[in-house]
Amino acid sequence: MTESTHSSEGGGQETHEGLVQPAGEHDPTGMASTGGYHLTPSAVVPPSATARGTSDMFGAAFGSDTSGFGGLVEKRAAPVSTPKPYGGWFDEATDALEAAWPGFAEHVLRVVVDRGELTIYVTPESIADVAKTLRDEPNLRFELLSSVSGVDYPAEQTRLHAVYHFTSMTYRRRLRVEVAVTFEDPHVPSVCSVYPTADFQEREAWDMFGIVFDGHPALTRILMPDDWDGHPQRKDYPLGGIPVEYKGASIPPPDERRAYS
Repeated sequence: MTESTHSSEGGGQETHEGLVQPAGEHDPTGMASTGGYHLTPSAVVPPSATARGTSDMFGAAFGSDTSGFGGLVEKRAAPVSTPKPYGGWFDEATDALEAAWPGFAEHVLRVVVDRGELTIYVTPESIADVAKTLRDEPNLRFELLSSVSGVDYPAEQTRLHAVYHFTSMTYRRRLRVEVAVTFEDPHVPSVCSVYPTADFQEREAWDMFGIVFDGHPALTRILMPDDWDGHPQRKDYPLGGIPVEYKGASIPPPDERRAYS
């Protein structure tokens, strides 16, 4: 396919996308030394409201709200087990875990392969056992627990999720293990005895989401003050946190601020 062009003033060729190629060394704009192309004013056109559509990526209608919290829509599909074969090294890793861990059939709820990533969902009480197996099994060798993070899905019965990110430096692989607990009983065994790096990571998940890691050596807040009330990253936590005053003016939470036109 060839690109249509037409002559522009100065002897250059202008493409349909508004790029001008100077005619030569006598180009009065001096753009020949910057790669041979430059944008004409007609090429810089902001997208129209029609082109943008009627809502943003979160589902909120376009308007004067600048807080970022207006009309957010939760979109989450329940994860569904991926049928074998998973492809790549995923089959090898899950087969090795099943062979080495007697509790695989009872405690693995589902295995999901999505966007080129492997996630194993297990029961909360089994997390320490599966972590030890991932670390010690020669065919797995996930020596590093990269992080422990939390997620809150308020529409689910087991709304609080702890997500473990494992890294095998031997085989250069990464996988996730995820557990879910209820709001009323948010208890998960600590994996600090298996991975010392979990110490501060579990403290942060407790501080932000209220997931209680039983057996942790010192499960105290790490980001918020010790006497803080609540867990700020739960979805039902009030936006804006605590009242803030600046030069005599009270600053309300983001969802209560005025809109700008």
